[in-house]
Amino acid sequence: MNNIKIAIIGLGYVGLPLARLFATKYPVVGFDINQKRINELQAGNDVTLEVEPHLLKAVIKSSNTNDIGLYCSAQREAISDCNYYIVTVPTPIDKNNRPDLTPLYKSSETVGKVLKKGDIVIYESTVYPGVTEEECIPVLEKVSGLKFNHDFFAGYSPERINPGDKLHTVDKILKVTAGSTPEIGQKVNNLYASVITAGTHLAPTIKVAEAAKVIENSQRDINIAFVNELAKIFNLMNIDTHAVLEAAGTKWNFLPFKPGLVGGHCIGVDPYYLAQKAQEVGYHPEIILAGRRVNDGMGQYVASEIIKLMVQNDIRIKGAKILNLGITFKENCPDVRNTKAVDVINQLKSFGTEITIFDPWANPEEVMHEYNLETTTRYPELVEGQTKFDAIILTVAHKEFLSINLSALLNPNGILYDVKGVLTEKVHGRL
Repeated sequence: MNNIKIAIIGLGYVGLPLARLFATKYPVVGFDINQKRINELQAGNDVTLEVEPHLLKAVIKSSNTNDIGLYCSAQREAISDCNYYIVTVPTPIDKNNRPDLTPLYKSSETVGKVLKKGDIVIYESTVYPGVTEEECIPVLEKVSGLKFNHDFFAGYSPERINPGDKLHTVDKILKVTAGSTPEIGQKVNNLYASVITAGTHLAPTIKVAEAAKVIENSQRDINIAFVNELAKIFNLMNIDTHAVLEAAGTKWNFLPFKPGLVGGHCIGVDPYYLAQKAQEVGYHPEIILAGRRVNDGMGQYVASEIIKLMVQNDIRIKGAKILNLGITFKENCPDVRNTKAVDVINQLKSFGTEITIFDPWANPEEVMHEYNLETTTRYPELVEGQTKFDAIILTVAHKEFLSINLSALLNPNGILYDVKGVLTEKVHGRL
């Protein structure tokens, strides 16, 4: 494990925690095309809140040396003397729910321009089986002029980052690893094992590791879709879904899933990657796509339930004042990528309602850029002028929301809808 210098390509929710961890033992260069992000990290500030300031400042170094620590840069030349390249860029879907591999192609081009004989390129981005060897490797070969598994090698170790989770951090989650040859597999495994305290699992091939990752989130997506469908059925029967799940959960092997909005960069995206590959090889994945349809439709369903309750309470819909609590994709996390709270908001806005969005975690500029929606991060702004709302919707269970007296913000006939099922005060509807 001597003479190792690692380049982390992409310093987002996945790349930065990994770079910080490796930098406690190796010289690491973090590369990202966002210069603003680089400046913030070099100053010891992580706006994603994944790495605490004291941990980041403990590894950040001011120059690109071969000493242990992390140096961040937007210049490709900074990674030219590394011998391990770990790619941690996003793998989104397009408007038609098809995999968009553009970030992977571009990052592979970047690595290819500095690739040298003996180097190892490891991908962590979630993909369908075959992407590393069939899509990324050809780019590396073309740009570098080097031959795969002769001049350079590859590995795959799927990310298992859970944004906002301070308990299951990268070093405490068992890591799946794989290499393009058995020898490289051992090298990749040893590299991760040197910093991952939870241990590693060496998969026999890169495709096995890719498949393992993509089914992790597909499995959760399908289970949540099942519970979401149950919520719809039980709502029609006037049965409390959460009470049903609590009762069923007394059996030792009942799986504890809850209904809700399924967004984010993993569960709401990864099943489409598997479905795409399945269709390419001639199989139509009915269960996977059915789960996606159910979960993608939950925002519209929640909005329709809210409108129904407002009508029942004789609330005039057009011009109604609605407070939406939370716009991130999950609680206690600033990540707004692929958030389904937006589906609820946009559907309600289509009825002519006036919506105030309060989220103390989300960056208003990012929300405006991504979704063209105004948000506030300050609670006092809600109560100035003694504004009362016709409906309040809790779409994200941020800890700050649990201590607010929401009833005091409601009109006498206003409704309180609890998407997450976490409020203790009287609610008029929930999933």
